[in-house]
Amino acid sequence: MSLASHIDHILPNLERPEPTVHGRVSRVVGMTIEARGMRAPIGALCEIQSHSGPPIIAEVVGFQAQTLALMPVTEIHGLEPGARIRRSAMSDRVSIGQNLLGRVTDALGAPIDKLGPIPTLESLPASGTTVSPLDRAPITSILDTGVRAINACFTIGKGQRMGLIAGSGVGKSMLLGMLTRNTNADVVVIGLIGERGREAQEFVEQILGPEGLRKSIVVIALADSSPIMRRKAAERVHLIAEHFRDQGKDVLLLCDSLTRVAHAQREIGLATGEPPTTKGYPPSVFSLLPKLIERGGNGRAGSGSITSFYTVLAEGDDRADPIVDISRASLDGQIMLSRELADAAHYPAIDPLGSLSRLMHQLVPDSQRFCAGRLRSLWSQYQQAKDLIDIGAYQKGSNPELDSAIALMPEIVRFLQQDYSESVSYHQSEESLERLLDDLE
Repeated sequence: MSLASHIDHILPNLERPEPTVHGRVSRVVGMTIEARGMRAPIGALCEIQSHSGPPIIAEVVGFQAQTLALMPVTEIHGLEPGARIRRSAMSDRVSIGQNLLGRVTDALGAPIDKLGPIPTLESLPASGTTVSPLDRAPITSILDTGVRAINACFTIGKGQRMGLIAGSGVGKSMLLGMLTRNTNADVVVIGLIGERGREAQEFVEQILGPEGLRKSIVVIALADSSPIMRRKAAERVHLIAEHFRDQGKDVLLLCDSLTRVAHAQREIGLATGEPPTTKGYPPSVFSLLPKLIERGGNGRAGSGSITSFYTVLAEGDDRADPIVDISRASLDGQIMLSRELADAAHYPAIDPLGSLSRLMHQLVPDSQRFCAGRLRSLWSQYQQAKDLIDIGAYQKGSNPELDSAIALMPEIVRFLQQDYSESVSYHQSEESLERLLDDLE
């Protein structure tokens, strides 16, 4: 028997006070609006009367004694002292369905693609569904990404959760576009969180294109939107992905970027009085990220899968950044992008030494695993001696392994590079890798 049921049993005549649904704005501090005279649970949406224009939507993010702390979802222009607040009629349920395919919405589900309203959808709880780890189907099928380097050297399974880790401007969005168009998935769910407006438009219209958009659902929360909107966008894309997975579909979830979600939660946490810890991130950040990541993966036996790619911004190319660190610990592998390779016009700028798929060993034959390890070994040998090679200080014959790396390096570089418009199947990638290393025999 639950505690609530036990109380009802022993106190049948206990009168529970009804929540007070109206209050007044008492103070605004930074991004936090304080309200008195009303009761509302954490996560509730409220409407605040505006002096001019539509009501301001805000979410309850904390409380102290009789004072609620709210954070605005929309702009707070026109807010006055003592403005009236009431619980919003907006539900904590989310509308999801087949009609979302090919559409672009904001974090609250409103269409922003100028294609008119979205027809009636199914209403689901915003909290999503929880799948017991022991009920999840195992990851046994290979996901063909269409990217040769990933298919051959860092093979990914359906239901795996991967990170794309890199600094700014090294081709994360281009690689996401390749994955979107080339991956064989029934539905693609894309969250563009904290992006600049120009980049979001470019991704939808050019990188994704009409063909890619046809099987995709895009949720956008720009960099100038409130932290609540950015966090809600991340939660919404996971809920949409869960819905289609539970229908038996294979879903590709792309979240760009997990770092911006962490920044949004940092703003919320600090505004509500959480203590800053590592690099100013409050504890709630390190709680939120694993919760989001764990919502991906396979569903119960007989349902579909969610294969997730999260971009993680390594600020200042610092791979020891706390968000990079917790992402690596929570994910099933990562694709590292190198600024050195990007500067040399090597695209996709995948670093073979920093990249890893933790499930590759159980998905591919031993021969492919051996070839992938051999390629990484040759790349490592060459990179360690690159300075000596460049200045002509290395004498051929000093190290047979390095001699092999030097002889094969032009072919390895061509193998790892791939044109943005090119798609290479998994079997083609595997055969190319074997042919590449056959030259050493």
